[in-house]
Amino acid sequence: MKNPLTFLLLGLTMTTAFAAPPIRVLMETSMGDITLELDAEKAPKTTANFVQYVKDGYYDGLVFHRVIENFMIQGGGYDQNYAPRKTRAPIENEARNGLSNKRGTIAMARTGDPHSATAQFFINHVDNERLDFPSFDGWGYAVFGRVVEGMDVVDRIARTPTGAIRPFGRDVPLTPVVIERVRLIEAAPSK
Repeated sequence: MKNPLTFLLLGLTMTTAFAAPPIRVLMETSMGDITLELDAEKAPKTTANFVQYVKDGYYDGLVFHRVIENFMIQGGGYDQNYAPRKTRAPIENEARNGLSNKRGTIAMARTGDPHSATAQFFINHVDNERLDFPSFDGWGYAVFGRVVEGMDVVDRIARTPTGAIRPFGRDVPLTPVVIERVRLIEAAPSK
């Protein structure tokens, strides 16, 4: 009988050879570009949901409507007049996927209902492990990717002066930060 280790190594090599390339998204904002790499393996439903919104052009022309330095930047729900954009049905919360709300990760925003995420997302400006499963409400916030280029843009957005602008109470950029265009891009070759 052949060495079992040989079969294991062969199987691992074949799995790696056929693994899908990571999904990359370019988010062009009024303050610069942010490139995201999404984790479809650990957050398949969340990634598929976000990608469909990207393909639909949903995010184009929306704003980052909630910005809190040393916490996060949130967008994906309101246009430049702060009118909400219609969404599809909410998705299942995938916060149990083992990904952590670390600086530079992207996660789904939601209401107090753990399974209420639709299109809004946030990018963590700092490590926010308190948002990880099980968090304060037994669920947490589902991370589904990370910034691979443009963290300096996230930092600039996070430092944007904010105030109270209707319909929000506070934390709204005084000069709108517009998500001009979001599109899928080819993944960089593996090194």
